[in-house]
Amino acid sequence: MIILKSRREIDIMRKANLIVANTHAYLAEKIAPGISTYELDRLADEYIREQGAIPSFKGYRGFPASVCISINNEVVHGIPDQSRILNDGDIVSLDIGTLFEGFNGDAARTVAVGEISYEAEKLLTVTETSLLKGLEKAIIGNRLFDISHAIQKYVEANEFSVVRDYVGHGIGRKMHEDPQIPNFGPAGRGPILKEGMTLAIEPMVNTGTHKVKVLDDGWTVITSDGSLSAHFEHSIAITDQGPEILSRP
Repeated sequence: MIILKSRREIDIMRKANLIVANTHAYLAEKIAPGISTYELDRLADEYIREQGAIPSFKGYRGFPASVCISINNEVVHGIPDQSRILNDGDIVSLDIGTLFEGFNGDAARTVAVGEISYEAEKLLTVTETSLLKGLEKAIIGNRLFDISHAIQKYVEANEFSVVRDYVGHGIGRKMHEDPQIPNFGPAGRGPILKEGMTLAIEPMVNTGTHKVKVLDDGWTVITSDGSLSAHFEHSIAITDQGPEILSRP
């Protein structure tokens, strides 16, 4: 069941997502060769709690950390660790969630560590732009898969692939609500978009195959062929003025 949110509820979600956005900005200043993913996770946990929120990923379905941090060929759900050190030329995806006054915020971004390759730079640009292409379709009266199709079309036009095993989702009092939002599929299908819907749209894009696999830790998802992967996500509200990006800094 898709839960429509009131303006008051969206106001709270806006605050939850602002904390997410500010945490991303805070971590971006810390990312550099030599820092561990464990340290980034520690800093994020501390910062989120200082803002009066709770890191909503910590303990979620047993996840052991506050932030999902995925490097290079890791798609999503990377577990922070003291032994995981960022190196010059890496790309690192950070997926951050907060719980504030009973509502969730959620956003992801992939950033460069030092100087990265042309292919990696293109991947980051294409993935983030595909998210914006999807958001252009997030208007009242459109169908959900209009978003999905716009993302897939843009990614594949740039000769990359969209991950199919993991999707976006509704968001609100629960981190994951209906509907599921694939980043691929035919336009004109799925639920009609209505005012009050709150959605977390999150393309995951690979330079190689769309196929992925899960490591033995039960969490970390990697590309099947070892190719690079990037992940961008915004939480939005469907309004009569178009999509409002709640997780924009």
